[in-house]
Amino acid sequence: MLDSDSPKIHSRLKIGSNFLGILNDIKRRPEDAAKELDVSSELIFSIIEGRLDLPIELVDKATKIWPVNKRDFFVIDDDCSNGVKLMTANDSEKSKRIMNRAGKPYYEYRDTVMSTVAPFRPEWILELCTVEDNDPANPAVQWNHGHFMHQFTYFIGEVNFYYEDSSGNKKVAIMNTGDSMYITPFTRHSFATRSEAKENGLILALTYGGQLTGDIQQELSALSVELGSNFALDFSSNESASAELLNYHRKISNFTLTELSKNTSINISDLKLFENGSKLPSFSELKQLANALTVNIRDLLPNDKTENEVIVKYHNEGRTWFYPEDNDSYLFHELASTSTLPFSKSFEIQVNDSNNSELDLESGLHQYVYNIGNNPITLTWKLNDEIFTKLIHSDDSLYLKPFIKHNFRGNGKLLVLRIGGKIPGDSQRELSIVGKKNVKRAISETLLWFDPKGRN
Repeated sequence: MLDSDSPKIHSRLKIGSNFLGILNDIKRRPEDAAKELDVSSELIFSIIEGRLDLPIELVDKATKIWPVNKRDFFVIDDDCSNGVKLMTANDSEKSKRIMNRAGKPYYEYRDTVMSTVAPFRPEWILELCTVEDNDPANPAVQWNHGHFMHQFTYFIGEVNFYYEDSSGNKKVAIMNTGDSMYITPFTRHSFATRSEAKENGLILALTYGGQLTGDIQQELSALSVELGSNFALDFSSNESASAELLNYHRKISNFTLTELSKNTSINISDLKLFENGSKLPSFSELKQLANALTVNIRDLLPNDKTENEVIVKYHNEGRTWFYPEDNDSYLFHELASTSTLPFSKSFEIQVNDSNNSELDLESGLHQYVYNIGNNPITLTWKLNDEIFTKLIHSDDSLYLKPFIKHNFRGNGKLLVLRIGGKIPGDSQRELSIVGKKNVKRAISETLLWFDPKGRN
């Protein structure tokens, strides 16, 4: 009997389930796959059932004869099977490396906790460059090229944050402990310590992938830059976004303006105004357009607001509130966020002494936690009816999987960043349409798409 708790066996079972899902998708029975791949049926069934590893030679052969990619056959490794992964301050220090700019030490980097199942790439960064003024054009400041990942940053000490706005103008924000910011991908930026500071400034730079990373990026790359670039619509204003969304959906349906007018009772002149951005459709008109194009109204709606590529939030600007409703176990302090990433949330949490053992926190998002206070905090959580506990010391960091019931106890302060990953949003909606009764098969396929014995 297979020990499904063994990490190796668990990985085999996941790969086997994934392999079965691929065969179902391309409508191959295990015996069909065996014949086409020139292997025994026993080998195919052994892979599906998790009794044998998937040989890379078999993957190579499969990708040559089937319309699949090599990466389709492999699954994400789970490096935190109990739901939580911790990295101590000592382990972070062991990862330190100095980054030079223009031949001089500019940053000291240290890793903080990362997981194979989480989208975070968070770094502890000491600002080794010191500036005598707040001039954004200071020649001592070395600018980067920007990077693909979104970035949330929490500031500790006296740090200057340099960035380019959407027009390419160099800016500087004078940041102090507790301040935070968010920048969009490819925003050029830099950091430096102000000369009057008693010690070098520090940032916690939490970069993370959005919806465009992984499979989406791979698909765009496969299409080519020339073709893939056409998916980027003009979202610089509500009018342009509305126009381009309507135009895109009309064209993928091959509707002429005449036909669309006929199916909506909206005259052609107004449709032209909608598509050139001169006029926004009313809600009733959007409903007519959505019905005619067989989409949801939300598919034709632009974002509610157009935000800056850089969002700076000073600590005194953040809202605060106690949680839960009936006690003051936690004081939440809101940090930088953007409406363009609705499943990205950042907080400073003051943990107050409590004797209550209730697991009073749960979030349907990936969570990154860093102990920014001076006191240890106890984390308690539950998974599969088992209770776990870890002590989080100052400068320790940890990752929690979504929907883990947990609490923090002690007296201290935590930095918390929550990220949706790939699932919340459109993927969550699709999974919800698939329905709870089918969700297990959607996550891990266990059945052929038909019953070979027949079924009435």
